Amino acid sequence: MPVTVVRFNLVEPGATPASLSARYRAAVEMAAYADGHGITTVQTEEHHGVADNWLPSPFAFAGAVFGATSRIAVTVSAVIGPLHDPLRLAEDIAVLDLLSGGRLVTVAGIGYRPEEYAQFDVEWKRRGRLQDELLETLLNAWTGEAFAYRGRTVRVTPRPYTDPHPLLLVGGSSKAAARRAARLGLPFFPSAYLPELEAYYKERLVEYGTEGWTMMPAAETPLLHIAEDPDEVWAAHGKHFLHEARTYASWQSGDIRSAVRSAATTVDELRAEGVYRVLTPEDCVGLGLDSLVLHPLAGGMPVEEGWRSLRLFARRVVPELT
Repeated sequence: MPVTVVRFNLVEPGATPASLSARYRAAVEMAAYADGHGITTVQTEEHHGVADNWLPSPFAFAGAVFGATSRIAVTVSAVIGPLHDPLRLAEDIAVLDLLSGGRLVTVAGIGYRPEEYAQFDVEWKRRGRLQDELLETLLNAWTGEAFAYRGRTVRVTPRPYTDPHPLLLVGGSSKAAARRAARLGLPFFPSAYLPELEAYYKERLVEYGTEGWTMMPAAETPLLHIAEDPDEVWAAHGKHFLHEARTYASWQSGDIRSAVRSAATTVDELRAEGVYRVLTPEDCVGLGLDSLVLHPLAGGMPVEEGWRSLRLFARRVVPELT
């Protein structure tokens, strides 16, 4: 059966505190609904200082989702590792792992926006070394034993629920990210369909004598919205998809590779491109993909339209998947 994902980044251009609060609470309610209808995963992410209010605190959101659900996993894809204090992040993930009974999946990347590093006064040029330190610290911390950290002896408690540690993947689209994952014996999460990079990772596993595996997006990984009348949704709400696509594209330089990268500049171009797709339930079932990613609140989509999409997906798509 395909993996079914509901993605949330809580973007809302021009939001007020009241409207954003309603969006956040609706997202948690949607996650609970998804949990009750057999959807496998909530996916969320981290970005900072964005004018349209992109979610900056994915682990706080994950905690709210875990409190409202009992089965669904939450994937943070990705946390910007070098922006976090390694010990505090180890504690936060351990607590969420305990609260959820092992339902948290963390993809650790290094990001691609220098302005986010500047906001937290973290040196952009040191991001690779900081990521190495972060990952090594997490793995040491989750043993529950004392270890050396920045010239002192520390110990992180409590230990996580998951043995030997919460699921942690290394994300990225570079050979450096693949080497880092292989050296530490961690799974690798390429940010796009990059079979040559997957092959490189497997070669480095042999070189380092470690074991690991790859979770890689398929060659076709559209962001989905479900509707009885796709034409009507594109006409009324295409601007929300375009806003998100243009925002995301503006952050990505030529060497950044992403499964959802768009070059569209108009709603018509975006629709033709296929990165964002509005489908009927029947057409969604007929895609035949291994992973279906529903994005019900994309780009500031009105909450009521997001609910319509989610209910159609849960009631008329998920039961038909095998």
